Amino acid sequence: MKSFLRGLSAVVLFTLLLILALRAIPIHVYDGFELPHLSRLRWLRGRFEPGAVVPQAAVVRSGHRALAITVHAGDRPEAASHGDAATERDEMMEAWWLFSRTGPTYVYSFSLYLPEDFPQTPERLVIAQWRQLCMVSCVPDRPILAVRYEMGRLQITRNDEHGKTVLYQGDEDVRGRWLDFRFITRWERTNKGTLEATLNGRGILHYEGPTVCQPGSGHSRLTLIYFKTGLYRDALHEPPWTMYVDEYRKDQCDTAGCR
Repeated sequence: MKSFLRGLSAVVLFTLLLILALRAIPIHVYDGFELPHLSRLRWLRGRFEPGAVVPQAAVVRSGHRALAITVHAGDRPEAASHGDAATERDEMMEAWWLFSRTGPTYVYSFSLYLPEDFPQTPERLVIAQWRQLCMVSCVPDRPILAVRYEMGRLQITRNDEHGKTVLYQGDEDVRGRWLDFRFITRWERTNKGTLEATLNGRGILHYEGPTVCQPGSGHSRLTLIYFKTGLYRDALHEPPWTMYVDEYRKDQCDTAGCR
């Protein structure tokens, strides 16, 4: 048992040292999803069922392929907790060596497509989100920034230990066309944090203030933030829903700022 614990401690220490080393390397990632399979270098597979994320050529923003992500009833279920309903999901998550940290500014851009017949329901549906790395049971265990589609409206929300805030809510029907998002983020516990976003080139939000949860309640002092996109919904036991993703990019800005 002692040898196992020593080995586990060595693995954890090595992982932490590797993360610290990688934190010094600026992140520049692009994925147009042109491969016939999802890149293992950029994305983790633990949050979706086999066959739920598929490159296809019928609905494309640019190039020859984009991803179709389909959620079925019962996919990756999570029980109800903290007053929230039970959930199901199929999401792709950025690889851990690409996680963001507090301090630098990061620019994320990606294109999402909801088909014209995509359901409009009042229940929770998150189609892109950023989460703060949780070491144990965290409260709140919610995305610190999320793109949602509920009641036929596009929303962008922020969560912290004080609750949820709606930063943007649209009123137009966004189905049947590509939605080109661009987020400029600076993750900070202090008022130096910033969030800016554009949708199809139009500014839709500007926020200044804390952008991550404060230490405690399970959140690590080694603050890391990761991105996910896909379909994360209340467990509705409905037929499958499909959305499309294309043209993902993430850049860590230099001292000259973001262009």
